[in-house]
Amino acid sequence: MAIKVANNQSLTAITALPSAVSGGAMTLLETQTASSSSTLSFTSDIDDTYDEYVFKFYDIHPATDGAEFQFQASTDSGSNYNTTVTSTHFDAYQEENAGSPTLSYMTGFDQAQGTGFETIARDIGSDNDQAASGYLHIFNPSDTTFVKHFISKFNFSGNNDFTGNSFHAGYFNTTSAIDAVQFKMSADAIDAGDICLYGIN
Repeated sequence: MAIKVANNQSLTAITALPSAVSGGAMTLLETQTASSSSTLSFTSDIDDTYDEYVFKFYDIHPATDGAEFQFQASTDSGSNYNTTVTSTHFDAYQEENAGSPTLSYMTGFDQAQGTGFETIARDIGSDNDQAASGYLHIFNPSDTTFVKHFISKFNFSGNNDFTGNSFHAGYFNTTSAIDAVQFKMSADAIDAGDICLYGIN
């Protein structure tokens, strides 16, 4: 396989990519804004058009202090959100009062062939200046041969005045196509925040 290179002398002078270079473009498909929302559901746009879908989350704010931000997927266009999941979750945090920083595996936020909602940001504070932001990638959700892998990363302002960095990954153990995704808080509503769905070529 030949490596394609640009012939220009510097990156600032490149005016076009070599013809063999393609892919990687992100296309915004949908944006939803929470306003005391019990759930936010994406029931269209997730199909075989793209091999990777990315959700980006901006200032997700819970109505209840210490709530977890969660998601689940559907294989029946959103009639049910109970797809079987195996997952893993760890995070690092530091307190505002300079307490002991911690890196730990969070056994309460993983699943082993479970069908519950996945926690991707935990203990989010409900103070006016507290929120969570991050992203979630779902790979090849329309494939009907393999399981569906996902990864997420969040930073959140914790309810006891700390910053947390959450890492979450796993797979939906189904060969059925995933065609809808729903988000919610573990308690009460999503008070505010934006969720943007992108497709990646």
